[in-house]
Amino acid sequence: MQSYLIIGNIFSLLSAFCIAISVIKKNKNDLIWWQILDIIFCILSNISLFAYAALTTNSIALIRNVWAYKNKLTKNKTLILFVLCIVAGLWANNRGIIGLFPIIASTTYTIFMYTTKNEQQMRWALVSNLMLWFVHDVYVQAYPSALTDMALGIWTLVQIYKNKAS
Repeated sequence: MQSYLIIGNIFSLLSAFCIAISVIKKNKNDLIWWQILDIIFCILSNISLFAYAALTTNSIALIRNVWAYKNKLTKNKTLILFVLCIVAGLWANNRGIIGLFPIIASTTYTIFMYTTKNEQQMRWALVSNLMLWFVHDVYVQAYPSALTDMALGIWTLVQIYKNKAS
């Protein structure tokens, strides 16, 4: 196995660990802190696996999350990051159609974050986001992240079903 693949998957595993911890956090700043760590490890994994559109998308998400952690994320900053994500992601895309998946996942999730207050719609947006990342992560061979995407997607679908049934 090539060393870049091993290193990329080590960072992917660390990323998966951080995102899993963030899901169980009750405090918003704790959740965002673990997601900042998740994104840092994703960036390192993306570098190792030569996934440049995902690298740019995650770098922009890192800025967004740091601003959110510091309570400095405004609607205008979000709009700028949204446009930057699309432009930089398209410019850096070296994976063809699969390279579009992180861009679509990040931008559509951002739209849902700011346009809906409905928890069920947010859950469906998260499931679609995770499916796009799952396909991308399998393609670039970031297997720990892909497994985490799948597990969180299933968990979120269960939450959708539970909330619909109640």
